[in-house]
Amino acid sequence: MTGAREHWTNKAGVKLFGSSMAGTPTFDLHVPGRPDSSAMDHFVKLGYDTWCVDMEGYGRSDKSRPINADIANGADDLEAATDYIRHTCGVDAVLVYGISSGALRAALFAQRRPERVCRLALDAFVWTGQGSPTLAERRKRLPEFQATNRRPMDRAFVRSIFTRDHPGTADDATIDAFATAILALDDSVPTGTYVDMCAHLPIVDPARISVPTLVMRGQYDGIAAFDDLLDFFKRLPNPDKQFAVMPGIAHASFQQTNYQIPYHILHAFFSQPAPIYRGA
Repeated sequence: MTGAREHWTNKAGVKLFGSSMAGTPTFDLHVPGRPDSSAMDHFVKLGYDTWCVDMEGYGRSDKSRPINADIANGADDLEAATDYIRHTCGVDAVLVYGISSGALRAALFAQRRPERVCRLALDAFVWTGQGSPTLAERRKRLPEFQATNRRPMDRAFVRSIFTRDHPGTADDATIDAFATAILALDDSVPTGTYVDMCAHLPIVDPARISVPTLVMRGQYDGIAAFDDLLDFFKRLPNPDKQFAVMPGIAHASFQQTNYQIPYHILHAFFSQPAPIYRGA
């Protein structure tokens, strides 16, 4: 198990930041009085070697190129990150978890490089976008997102993530800590994921995702439409697949009051023993 330290890798001259423990606010958020608030620390206690990566244009990774950092670019980042992990730890394939646009990046990476993914967990995922009220609202601003590579972000925007679907699923202290941690790194973020999710879905083909896959959906999530996810799930070819609905959870599952539920679901999926009998 590696210690808690920073790591940097390079993607064709673009510096990417990663970490084996401390990292972006989504995965390593510390909130007083909230046990195991850091998902990374929690999974380290369970025996995992945990990593996260800031995609190009976000956090401490490079923001110099004049691009909108779309989903495909994020999948490139994951290739660079897993190159680094392979060379550092000697691990050929990893357990992969992605949430929201990160789930799209993770799915596209698994579609491209299945040999590098042991098991894939997709949280708050969107396939075609049909039936998503959040995306329906977001599409109204598509020309605005297409006109620039970055969009501004402030505390009100971060709070809206927790109020747009079903207010009350996350406590104020966690929301405030999350917003503070994010805004310490960025006051704007790339528009590429918004443009892709509003205009270019589907990004991935479930029939080409051959690895064991878990699809996770919060009960109140306004992006991950239930029927859309079920259609995606039906098309996954590997029989080692699961669909989990998380009660009382909206979009950002690790920052929700019921955050221990996605932790449990993920650990159960990631630690599932390989089947002895597979059939003909």
